[in-house]
Amino acid sequence: MMIPRTLTIAGSASQGSAGIQADLKTFEEFNVYGMSAVTALVANNSITEQGVFTQTAEAVEAQIHASMEHVGVDALKTGMLFTEPIIEKTADLLEQYEGAPYVLDPVMIGKMGTQLLKDEAIESMRVRLIPKASVLTPNLQEAGKLLGGKVPETIMEMEEAAKKLHVLGPEYVLIKGGALSDYPAVDLLYDGKEVTEYRSERVDTIHTSGAGCTYSAAITAGLAKGESVEEAVGEAKRFVTEAIRHALSFGRGIGSTYHAAYRLK
Repeated sequence: MMIPRTLTIAGSASQGSAGIQADLKTFEEFNVYGMSAVTALVANNSITEQGVFTQTAEAVEAQIHASMEHVGVDALKTGMLFTEPIIEKTADLLEQYEGAPYVLDPVMIGKMGTQLLKDEAIESMRVRLIPKASVLTPNLQEAGKLLGGKVPETIMEMEEAAKKLHVLGPEYVLIKGGALSDYPAVDLLYDGKEVTEYRSERVDTIHTSGAGCTYSAAITAGLAKGESVEEAVGEAKRFVTEAIRHALSFGRGIGSTYHAAYRLK
């Protein structure tokens, strides 16, 4: 039996709501085989001051080779990469193993405010990774940072940002507008010619940790199964909406999206 194979190159979120943990849970829900390359350990807590422990570029390289050589990959995504050396090494490996659809989630700032991409690494991401992406999936803050300008505040500004980001080289740009005020939860997909809107009702909750990781992982799973980008984004949007609607609160801070919600609804 051959099952679609997916790889996530991202940070490990020890609380279980985001990063590698969210990606692998999502892959399982979509019935694809999930693999991982851990770029950093994210462990925010009250005991240690340092919450991000970075892996070496060589360690990331070894993990990617293990997945690619021993199993193979039908689609992959990157999430938190954090440093320029890791971005450069990842870009080199994507050139070596080119062919599978690639979803780039430009993770920059965590829900708790933790910086998850160093400032000096942003230009490396623009030049080395974004042109390789099948789908680039920034939220509003990330779109503003990648463009070096203001954060989009309206649907019209989202569309303008999507078109500017497309010039950087990805096949598709998906700007996530969940943080827009006075709008439903609307995301825009731009393919270089047309803009497609994906809307859902806005869920009134603060418990959205891992939503972006989950969304991009769901898109990756759909692409691994042979879906078009438009189909994969549509199904991923429905999946993450249910995950947010049934989010889990653990009594403190921002709770987690619930990855089993779409299956159990």
